[in-house]
Amino acid sequence: MLGSGWTEVVALVAACAIAVLATPAGISGAVLLLPFQVSVLGTPSPAVTPTNLLYNVVATPGALYRYWRQGQAGGRLALVLIAGTLPGVIAGSVIRVELLPGALVFDVIVGAVLLPLGAWLALTRPARPGGAKPARPVPPAVLILLAAVVGCVGGIYGIGGGSILAPILVSTGRPPREVAPAALASTFVTSVAGVATFLILSVHHRGSVAPDWPTGIALGLGGLAGAYVGARIQERLPDVLIRRVMGVLVVAIGARYLWLGLR
Repeated sequence: MLGSGWTEVVALVAACAIAVLATPAGISGAVLLLPFQVSVLGTPSPAVTPTNLLYNVVATPGALYRYWRQGQAGGRLALVLIAGTLPGVIAGSVIRVELLPGALVFDVIVGAVLLPLGAWLALTRPARPGGAKPARPVPPAVLILLAAVVGCVGGIYGIGGGSILAPILVSTGRPPREVAPAALASTFVTSVAGVATFLILSVHHRGSVAPDWPTGIALGLGGLAGAYVGARIQERLPDVLIRRVMGVLVVAIGARYLWLGLR
């Protein structure tokens, strides 16, 4: 744990830097901030999970407002995703506190989330404008069930789920213009619900269950600034290169945590 005051400064700077790199690759900085909290900031378990969710609560409204101004509110897709992720994140939060409070088991979960995400980044190419595949209809009931599973993972790990839902939805042929605001809206609502659930659970549990508010807010403010910068410079960066670099980095971090949890 860093000294008083320095934790928030380091959190803000690191979140900004991570968001600058993660945004052009199309993923949330929250995915990489959780390992950073564990390894560098020393945020205790399981409080690291709601603290990471707090990052989304602070960092995503700016992007949501930008989408809203552009006439992209998420529409019916956002409502379908929220219908699944909302109960999912509540269940995941309870599982995190009641069944998976230990650090070693959580290391395995971190690795299990990061490895497939990193592989997806490293091995796939971003969709080209005008080159989208015809959409394959997915029944709303299936989407809700999928969102519930992703929301549960989000409640355990500390991400809203948009980073997992977005590539799945795009792979079905849905245009990124439709997917991005819907996934982000789902991430925001899910994160708010997750933080609230951990706060309720903290009343009945001893130890570090509630979010670390100063750290979470500092992370969110850094992510808010970093995502803005990342979005502005995205068109100047080679898409394939940035995805490959981020993919290799995510895989390496995931492999390290999986090894730590299994050794």
